[in-house]
Amino acid sequence: MTTLVTGGAGFIGSHLATRLLERGERVVVLDSFDDYYDPALKRDNVARLERGGSPELVEGDVRDGPLLERVVSEHGVRRIAHLAAMAGVRSSVEQAVLYTEVNALGTAHVLEAARRARVGQVVLGSTSSVYAKSQRLPFREDDPADRPLAPYPASKRAAELLGHSYHHLFGLDVTVLRFFNVYGPAGRPDMMPLRLMRAAVDGETVPVFDGGALRRDWTYVDDTVDGVMAALERPFGYEIFNLGLGQPIELRAFIEIVEELAGRKIATEHAPTPASDPPVTYCDNEKARRLLDFDPRVPLREGLARTWEWFRQTRGQG
Repeated sequence: MTTLVTGGAGFIGSHLATRLLERGERVVVLDSFDDYYDPALKRDNVARLERGGSPELVEGDVRDGPLLERVVSEHGVRRIAHLAAMAGVRSSVEQAVLYTEVNALGTAHVLEAARRARVGQVVLGSTSSVYAKSQRLPFREDDPADRPLAPYPASKRAAELLGHSYHHLFGLDVTVLRFFNVYGPAGRPDMMPLRLMRAAVDGETVPVFDGGALRRDWTYVDDTVDGVMAALERPFGYEIFNLGLGQPIELRAFIEIVEELAGRKIATEHAPTPASDPPVTYCDNEKARRLLDFDPRVPLREGLARTWEWFRQTRGQG
């Protein structure tokens, strides 16, 4: 069986492709190597993939509908993990058109290619950011999620709704996965774990919102990939699942863990919380546990220790 992983050179996508290759499955990676962060890091991810198997790499954009249809048809793709996206809540604030084009229109092209080729299962990567400032904690999948705080979650919610349309009209099996603050080795350099680790080594100052009181539900990448793998194997028609640890932590406590791992203090400075950022992300993962057998096993401290060890090795710190 051949699985197409869009965004397969990125953080979660490359970890997923690795897992599929380890199982002896055929994998096609589609990635545009955009410059939201250094494309060389994505090239490194591909090099790691190639050492562990033989993925088919296609450089291209999900906004290219004819390319997607050709890739799906020529490679006999039967499952799609659609993880390609313009990421970053704050970066989307001044780039609403770009985020809408890639995340919503790009998803429409993926779904159309899947429909035309009669693909068996499509898994759409979404985000906990769609919950915005939900007053119900923890976040549950039946929350309306209709008050996004920035173009990024708005575009991802639009992608979710397109998935439902394609299921309703054409019977396409679509599973939406709302990821919660995924971290781990080869993580995105703009996210807090690696920003803090760089600061511990380089001495740079990290802005801290709301005095460090913001809470995030950090989820280790291996646990997230477990959930994606289960979703690829279990079509439900159309369903939405939260994939998160379910244990939010304040940023100040998160920083303390990284400081302990690094053995040094991290310079921080107070900064006002952007209007795009909610005060908390908090996952209710009961539905994923029940229907996907999702069972996140890596506690935050252990996951950060693994990430720090990877970071030290890649930075030549011992």
